[in-house]
Amino acid sequence: MPRTATAAKKKSIYSVHPGIAMTQKWAVELKQKTGRSLEEWQSFIEKSGPKSEKERRDWLKKKEGLGTNIASWMAERSVGKRTETADPHQYLKAAEGYVEQMFSGSKFKMRPIYDALLKLGLKVGRYAKACPCQTIVPLYRKHVFAQIKPTTRTRIDLGFALGDMKANGRLIDTGGFAKKDRITHRIPIESVRDIDDEVKHWLKVAYDRDV
Repeated sequence: MPRTATAAKKKSIYSVHPGIAMTQKWAVELKQKTGRSLEEWQSFIEKSGPKSEKERRDWLKKKEGLGTNIASWMAERSVGKRTETADPHQYLKAAEGYVEQMFSGSKFKMRPIYDALLKLGLKVGRYAKACPCQTIVPLYRKHVFAQIKPTTRTRIDLGFALGDMKANGRLIDTGGFAKKDRITHRIPIESVRDIDDEVKHWLKVAYDRDV
């Protein structure tokens, strides 16, 4: 029996990034707050705004009085970037592409390491989810509790949100706590064999802290 398009569609292993809800909120509120809908803003920018993304961002802030984040988002959209950030379905499709790009070229050989770390991260607790960005894959519970980052052609850094916890063993203090960064520690991973009980322990600690 032939497979239908619906039957063939595979559910994404990834979840919608929390930032998508924020941009959806912006899009919904634009008309009420500014007098123009998102589509009307895009048409206005194309017709009356400057040419480059940077010029459009500055113009939207200075002349049109938009906030920095919304001005940046709309300027990017106006030149064809970040169109996925207001649509969960588009984001999930883009997320797959982010990961493919992250592990393309010279980093392709690290994909099995990434796949193993992702599987481990999603199994650490029932509320764990992965929401890829263009250069990292954050793992969320309520907040980011860990992140997978292909730092070099041969190393993935598994970062953890551990606050001011003292580093020991293979755990490296990133200085993130002092800088008020979410990720405060990391363990470098260069092969699947490096994903040992110590890695699993700190991942579980980071997950359990995010309550």
